Amino acid sequence: MLKRYGFHKASIIAGFIMLSFTVQASDLTQRQSQLEAIQQQISSQQSALKDTSSQHEKLIKLLKKDEQAIANAAKKVNNTKASLATTDKQLAALESRRVTLDKLKKIQQQTLSNQLASAYLAGNHDYTKMLLNQQSPATIERLLAYYQYLNKARIDSINKLQQTITELDSVEAEQKQKQIRLNQLVLEQQLQAKNLTQEQAQRQQTLTQLQRTLNSHGAKLEQLQIEEASLKRVVEQALKAMKDSPVMEGLSRQHKLNWPTQGRIRSGFGSQRSGEVKWKGVIVAAPEGQSVSAIAPGKVIYADWLRGFGMVMVVDHGKGYMSLYGHAQTLLKNAGDTVDKGETIALVGRSGGQTEPGLYFEVRHKGQAIDPALYCKR
Repeated sequence: MLKRYGFHKASIIAGFIMLSFTVQASDLTQRQSQLEAIQQQISSQQSALKDTSSQHEKLIKLLKKDEQAIANAAKKVNNTKASLATTDKQLAALESRRVTLDKLKKIQQQTLSNQLASAYLAGNHDYTKMLLNQQSPATIERLLAYYQYLNKARIDSINKLQQTITELDSVEAEQKQKQIRLNQLVLEQQLQAKNLTQEQAQRQQTLTQLQRTLNSHGAKLEQLQIEEASLKRVVEQALKAMKDSPVMEGLSRQHKLNWPTQGRIRSGFGSQRSGEVKWKGVIVAAPEGQSVSAIAPGKVIYADWLRGFGMVMVVDHGKGYMSLYGHAQTLLKNAGDTVDKGETIALVGRSGGQTEPGLYFEVRHKGQAIDPALYCKR
């Protein structure tokens, strides 16, 4: 009965997973059709700069959809990995408990067997005959106390054995349920990984077409200026949001912090991007999917997609200090959430139209960008 119930439950969940995957596939197909339509328009209107600019904006919006879809898929994969790890630990703990209970059961069975053998060897005693044979009351009293002790010991052993058997059955039943859940998670992870791969392929197609529209140095510089303006607006919004944040300790140069993720600095603070546009943060080269941690306790005041920077999170640390994390594959916290120092808040990615994975990281004080190396350990 338990097996039939578990199989039926697993079938229902698998059905929901397949339905969700079908909906995602439909959205992906729609975005692929949009990309093909834009490509055709660009091909027929390549000579018209105005039209090309219009198609560029459409591609930016499509890139946003693609990268948001990747973020959703990556978050599901990350959550499923965490669930798999938790379930594995639970199964290991249950197996350890099962082994312990099985050993205890065998010991209790042996103890009870020895007690029954002792009772058999002692034989049956007719207490009336003992009285008629005029055995001393003290002897009779000692014998009665001894037999009562043996009887109580047997009853206690039987009760303990029954409790052990009941708990052992419960542990084995829970093991079966956890194994069913583990199998469901593995199936879910396979579907999510497939969906993530498809979304990444769609995003690459959009990005390739987008890069073709930026066919001049001037066009690239203009886009960087637009992205800078977008970031400035986000910082201004964050400054307003910081007024409502609880009192926090801020950041200190005296107590160096860990970098949000491990990797080499690919672009340093203040280095030139293009023209007069300079980096207001650093790019840390790191593998896609690597965890990104909050550098200090704080409150998330922004978590969304931002043009040129992709999936971005801004954390308020108090006293006018904030840290910004960009180009993430996915964000694991939402605006309004509080975070602890070292807590995983995002995963390294290449969102915002990046071709290489890495983390864009800023530290600001009262809106002004500061070299993160002043606060983080070298």
